[in-house]
Amino acid sequence: MKVLITGVNGQLGYDVMNELAKRNIGALGCGRTPTYKGTCRGEPVETMAYRQLDITDKRQVFETIREYHPGAVIHCAAWTAVDAAEEPENIPRVLSTNVDGTKYIAEACKDIDAKMIYLSTDYVFDGQGTRPWKPDDKNYKPLSVYGQTKLEGELVVAKTLSKYFIVRIAWVFGINGNNFVKTMLKMGRTHDILRVVNDQIGTPTYTYDLARLLVDMVETDKYGYYHATNEGGYISWYDFACEIFQQAGYNTKVIPVTTAEYGLNKAKRPFNSRMDKSKLLENGFKPLPDWKDALKRYLVEIRR
Repeated sequence: MKVLITGVNGQLGYDVMNELAKRNIGALGCGRTPTYKGTCRGEPVETMAYRQLDITDKRQVFETIREYHPGAVIHCAAWTAVDAAEEPENIPRVLSTNVDGTKYIAEACKDIDAKMIYLSTDYVFDGQGTRPWKPDDKNYKPLSVYGQTKLEGELVVAKTLSKYFIVRIAWVFGINGNNFVKTMLKMGRTHDILRVVNDQIGTPTYTYDLARLLVDMVETDKYGYYHATNEGGYISWYDFACEIFQQAGYNTKVIPVTTAEYGLNKAKRPFNSRMDKSKLLENGFKPLPDWKDALKRYLVEIRR
């Protein structure tokens, strides 16, 4: 089976491509830039098959997928700048990327009878309460433009296809691009004290571990909705920051504050990002490792 991956210049797409390569599965990586921009340890992936693809161009999407004719598409591309998505001038682009682009990919998958994995987010829920969200919960009520467009992407995939996986993730960190871990390390080098929110609760997701799970999934027909973050229990961003500094050997002091006290974000964040991942085990998939172990491996990786 061949696999086409969108968004390979991002954190997850990069690791998915490498996981496929490790398993000797044919793959084509796609991104918006003319040439591949993702890096690992400062070195480009020279051997990766890459093609420029604008997922908002329906004709281009159909031509690319029909020509490569993959058995599956792993759709990692998305507008993920949560606060920027709230800007009125950006909303048309967010809709075009997260909704229209997803629709075109789903329709192209249906056209060639390919499986599709769509990466979604905890932001499709309203973040209220303390009960972990189950994959098949339908009481969405997203709080932000980003969350709403990712939900609409979910709905169009489920409406268009029967052979699909919708995988919701949260608090993502990986080699390519920016993330909370990199931000904390950067800030910790120049600040003795940092304020981090302690009333948003969830679990981090290391893209290296997630990529393994996604490739495991795509080799099956166990379709449906799933939640996938690392194991190790539910924590706050404050807890995560403290662990980052401890493992990195920084002396930065972290002060816990509420979201209201922090008060810098344009988009509303969910307070409850607890994800019930039991469906993974029920369907025979191996859970992701403990998040502290994932962070340890990640810090080693980015320091090489």
